[in-house]
Amino acid sequence: METIWLSFTFLSLWFGSGDSWGLHLQGDYLISGWFPLHNSDNTIKSTPYLPDCKQGLINKHGYHLVQAFRYAVEEINNGTQKKLLPGVTLGYWTNDLCSNTASNLATLELLGHQVWENGSDAVAIIGPDSSSYSFTPAAALGAFLVPLISYEATNELLSNKFLYPSFFRTIPSDKNQVDAMIQILVKFNWTWIAVLGSDNSYGAQGMKSLSEQASLHNLCVAYQALIPAVTEKTQQYMLDMVKKILKTKVNTIVVFANKRRAAGFFPFVIGQNVTGKVWIGTEDWSVASTVSSIPGISTVGTVIGVAVKYAEFSGFEDFERVSASRMKEGGFQSQLPPSAPCLQNADLAEIATAGFALSQYDIVSSLNVYKAVYAVAHALHNILDCDSGWCKKHELKPWQVYQELKRVRFSIRNTSFYFDKSGDPPSGYDIVTWQWTNGQWSFKVVGSYSVGAKDLQLDASQVLWSGRVSPVTEVPESICSPECPYGHRKLLTGQHKCCFDCMACPPATFLNKSASPVPPGYTSCQACPADDWSEAKSEACVRREELYLAWGDALTTALFVYLSVTLFVTLGTALIFLLHLGTPVVKSAGGKTCLLMLAALTVASCSTLCHFSRPSRSGCLLKQPLFIISFTVCLACVTVRSFQVVCIFKWSSKLPRSYETWARKRGPEVFIFTVTILQLLISVLRLLLDPPFPSRDYDFYNDSIVLECSKTLSVGAFAELMFVCVLSLVCFCLSYMGKDLPANYNEAKCIAFSLMIYMISWITFFTAYCISRGSFVMALNVGAILLSVLGIVGGYFLPKVFIIIIKPQLNTAAHFQNCIQMYTMSKQ
Repeated sequence: METIWLSFTFLSLWFGSGDSWGLHLQGDYLISGWFPLHNSDNTIKSTPYLPDCKQGLINKHGYHLVQAFRYAVEEINNGTQKKLLPGVTLGYWTNDLCSNTASNLATLELLGHQVWENGSDAVAIIGPDSSSYSFTPAAALGAFLVPLISYEATNELLSNKFLYPSFFRTIPSDKNQVDAMIQILVKFNWTWIAVLGSDNSYGAQGMKSLSEQASLHNLCVAYQALIPAVTEKTQQYMLDMVKKILKTKVNTIVVFANKRRAAGFFPFVIGQNVTGKVWIGTEDWSVASTVSSIPGISTVGTVIGVAVKYAEFSGFEDFERVSASRMKEGGFQSQLPPSAPCLQNADLAEIATAGFALSQYDIVSSLNVYKAVYAVAHALHNILDCDSGWCKKHELKPWQVYQELKRVRFSIRNTSFYFDKSGDPPSGYDIVTWQWTNGQWSFKVVGSYSVGAKDLQLDASQVLWSGRVSPVTEVPESICSPECPYGHRKLLTGQHKCCFDCMACPPATFLNKSASPVPPGYTSCQACPADDWSEAKSEACVRREELYLAWGDALTTALFVYLSVTLFVTLGTALIFLLHLGTPVVKSAGGKTCLLMLAALTVASCSTLCHFSRPSRSGCLLKQPLFIISFTVCLACVTVRSFQVVCIFKWSSKLPRSYETWARKRGPEVFIFTVTILQLLISVLRLLLDPPFPSRDYDFYNDSIVLECSKTLSVGAFAELMFVCVLSLVCFCLSYMGKDLPANYNEAKCIAFSLMIYMISWITFFTAYCISRGSFVMALNVGAILLSVLGIVGGYFLPKVFIIIIKPQLNTAAHFQNCIQMYTMSKQ
């Protein structure tokens, strides 16, 4: 550390002593002002070459900055704000920062005083005017907590309090400017852009931040490059840069550069006849006449710029005019010491003779200088306890001012001002666009950006878009690939996510744009959830229809009516047979066995209730076994009835003892019981080994879910059906054998008809079930059950009901005896 201090001391003695200050005003507390009164380019020689600033061109903008500095100090000392520091006067001394080397020298000179004299006369520094000139002073002065308040340095790296603890600024950080630019690009959907930056810390850091933020907002940087100073060596590079921009076919170019680099770049754009583009400019060049005055600049396209928010600066122009008059009359003198002429070129009288007019750009920056001076004054006000009406003078150290600057909050020009934790102000930006009227340039404020709320307000209708031939009303596009149609995903065709082909999402998938603002939300089709479905080219899924026989549906209501009719016919028949149980017709039909058959058919009909509503566990376990077992009982009774008739009329004489044994040993009851038990065992085994359960079939239909019981075509279900089929075949054969029996006993046609209806109904159902699973097929299942029941009732019982009710004369013993005699005679 001692070595560094000695170096500072040496440099201070080398470049000038403590009393060798230029533009100087005595005061109780001094503020150092660093302003670019000249432009000096030392890039052609190596450091530490430092040209005399006065050898460079006069910087009119710097002249206005110095005048704003003087205006603020004079207003505090003698004007309307005298009560801010009562009993205390502010003084100042200035340095001309015409180059980066001059900025470093000013820092070393100030620190030389800090070390050599154990303190600095300056309590704060106002400046420098650019980010590249600020890094070295901010780091060096920060080590001693000397406040450095810049009015134009915007690089966001300077907000790092670890590296630059005492740096403040009255202009917003580039971090906010980058966010404003991103929001402009997003608002107009300019996703295919080029980004250029000046080859200094301002442009490089701004370009880096913008490129990083762009990827987070689905913006693609097709090309990016740094803009160097214009020399013979860089001219071809600049031409190639413009050609590469044209090759990418971008229509929007963000130029994150200072005004010097932008002014050197645009002549190459004009030389290549580039038209119809949109140029997004930074606050440093978008309102600078240095760029807008380039010949032919009006042809390049539309310029939309981010500018530091404008505010009225009343009184300043009058101050400049009066000050310039006094200077021209010889009423103003600057002390120009011979020891360090490179820094103290502050002869404002000479510069004032040029009569530089104030532009809006100058006013904004001058107001920032004005705010910086007032920030220091308010810090002094608090330190010196000036609220009592008179400031208490005492020796101050710069670190005390630094501590108070972090807390100052005041109103200036009807706006609130303070520094946030990063040393940045709360001010925002104006969004401006260039306008040309009869060849004259001007800019128009078309929107604003709020730093605190990060909110962009922009009226696109106020922007006059410049086309390739003439102005256009529609917002120009800057995209690599047009947006995909509805329900089409993006298939990336290169390294940029903005360049893609479009492919339709297949059925049962959708393009989930709401899941994420970045891929895979737009580049992949997601499968719909199991309960949803979608058609091809969809961006959302809809609920699948659930297929089941719901209560209240028209089809269910019709089936319920059908069930009611079946039960009415079955139970009505049972009642008639019960009332005529002792008549010949009922006896010939089976007597009490008929009541068992009708009871079984009633149970079979009721089994259809398990098919309605959503499948349940109990319903799935009962519906098929209930029908199968009850129908088996009915078929067993019919089989026994057919067997008995055949035995009586055809086999009794041949096997008299066999039939007697059959009758005596209660053969009919044993057969019915045995067959029923066998079928019951099959059903129970099926339920134990492979039970059905409520299931949701997602595979049969894309747009529907089949609510059914599982294992409809399982081995167990097939075994149950096969047992019934075998029993039906035996029943049919026995009935067919009695086709030539007496009319009252010949039921082969009726039974065959009933079994035919039964077979056809179930063949129809299983055929339909294999090709469809809709509600109509479910209704066919119910219909097959009821039709099987009605087939037996209609084919076997209704002819007998007809005799009982309509032709009771045939329901007599004599009639039956007559039929038997006629059958016997015919056989003889």
